[in-house]
Amino acid sequence: MTGTATVVGAGIGGLATAIGLRRAGWSVTVLERRTELERYGAAFGIHPTAQSALDRLGVGDALREHAVPYRDAHIRTPDGTSIARLPLERIERKAGRPELLISRPYLLDALLAGLDAFGDVPIKLGERVTDVDALAAGQDLVIGADGIRSAVRTARFGDRSGPREVGTVAWIGIADIESPVHGETWGSGRFFGLTPVEPGRTNWYATAPEATTADELRGLFAGWHDPIPRILAATDPATWIRYEMRHLHPALPSFVSTAPVAPVALVGDAAHAMTPNLGQGACTAILDADALTRALAAAPPRPAGVAGALRAYDRERRRSAQRTAFASRALHRFMSTERTRLRDAAVRLLPG
Repeated sequence: MTGTATVVGAGIGGLATAIGLRRAGWSVTVLERRTELERYGAAFGIHPTAQSALDRLGVGDALREHAVPYRDAHIRTPDGTSIARLPLERIERKAGRPELLISRPYLLDALLAGLDAFGDVPIKLGERVTDVDALAAGQDLVIGADGIRSAVRTARFGDRSGPREVGTVAWIGIADIESPVHGETWGSGRFFGLTPVEPGRTNWYATAPEATTADELRGLFAGWHDPIPRILAATDPATWIRYEMRHLHPALPSFVSTAPVAPVALVGDAAHAMTPNLGQGACTAILDADALTRALAAAPPRPAGVAGALRAYDRERRRSAQRTAFASRALHRFMSTERTRLRDAAVRLLPG
C-alpha cells in the first residue's frame, strides 16, 4: 500500500520512519520544530536486532562505516573491582554480530543520507505542530516522532501520559583520550559509564542527585578508580550535556489511533520514552520505524489498509517496547540504590 504521510520529528525514529515509508513508495514530508537538527555527540548502542532493521532500511553499511564494536565491558565498584561482565559476548554469540556504538551525529548523517538519496523528501525545520487534525488534511497518516513531550501524542491521546522525572540528573560527554576499561561503575546513589565511540575518544555518562552542578560533578567522582577522574579532567565542562532523567508514565494503552480522519502512529520517545539505563532508546525507535513501515508496505489498499497496518504495528511493538521501558526504569532504581552491599552481592551472582 502507498499513500501520503507527514512525520512530525526529525530525530532517529522520525528519520528512520521517513526512510521506510519512502522505500515503500509513500510520499513523505518531515516536520521538525527545531530550527536545526541536534548534533550533540553522545554515543548510541545499536543492538544486532536494530542493526538488522537498519539493513532493511538500506542504511546499515553507512552505520558500520563509523561504528565500533562494544566488547569486554564490566560492572565495577568505585575502587575498580569487577563484580560482573556485561552480557556482550552472549549477545554476539546469539546474533552472530556484536553490539555497535556510534556517535549520534554519525547515525543522523547516515539516516539523512539515506533520505536524501530519494531526492524528494522535504525536511521542514522550525515547524511547530499545534493542530494535528488540520495537519492531516489530505494525508493518509501522521506519525508522531516528536519526543517525550510529543504534541501529536497529546493531541490524540490526551495528557494523562507524560514526562515523569526520576529525581536524577544525567551528564554525558566525550573525552579525547581512550579509556583502557569500559563498562559501568556503580556507587551509592550514582554511577559512571565508559564506552568506546571512535578511535582515540571515549564516551562517558554519569548520574548524580538532581541538585548536582557541573562544578560539583568532578568532586563526586574524584576518589573513583582510574580513568574516571582523568576522563572528567580531559573533558571541557562547557561541552558536557546535562539532562534530567525522565520516562513516559503511565504507559500508553495504544501506540496508534485508527480514527478515519487523521490516523496517527507514535514511534520512539513519543510512544515509550525510557530512562537510558539499558541503552535501548535509539534501538527501540529504529525497531518501531521498521515495524511500522513493514506493516504499511504489506497492507491492502487504503483506507482500510491503514487501520489494519496500524493495529499490526501496535501488536508487534507496544508490549515489547513497554517491557523494555519498564526494565530500564527498574534497572535505574537498582543501580542508584544506596544499599550497595545487597545490590553488589546480587550482581556478583550474574552469569559471567
